[in-house]
Amino acid sequence: MQVQVHTDDHIQGGESLAQWVQTEASTRLARFQETLTRLEVFLTDLDGGKSGVNDKRCRLEARLAGRQPVSVTADADKMAGAVTAAVEKLTRLLDTELGRVKDRNGRDTIRAAQEPQEE
Repeated sequence: MQVQVHTDDHIQGGESLAQWVQTEASTRLARFQETLTRLEVFLTDLDGGKSGVNDKRCRLEARLAGRQPVSVTADADKMAGAVTAAVEKLTRLLDTELGRVKDRNGRDTIRAAQEPQEE
């Protein structure tokens, strides 16, 4: 899984923040490693440098193999809180999306089964 981090001009932290985000996302999303090809992380400060309530935003865009990309957004007072909340939202979304294809035991469900072919 490839993780790309994008920040706006008002986000402080540089390379160390990007490294932390990559490690956090890779660790928490490790179980989706086979289907998740790329994760793009967009970090923004909504107030443009001024402090405010819930002014830090993290948007995650996940690229899944053979499926359309999915995206989640989370806001918080601190960037770490926004990243953590966004990763948790993405985990729930991927569980829902991918859980429809597999049942609890890892077998294909009837929804993913081939339609009977007419002879």
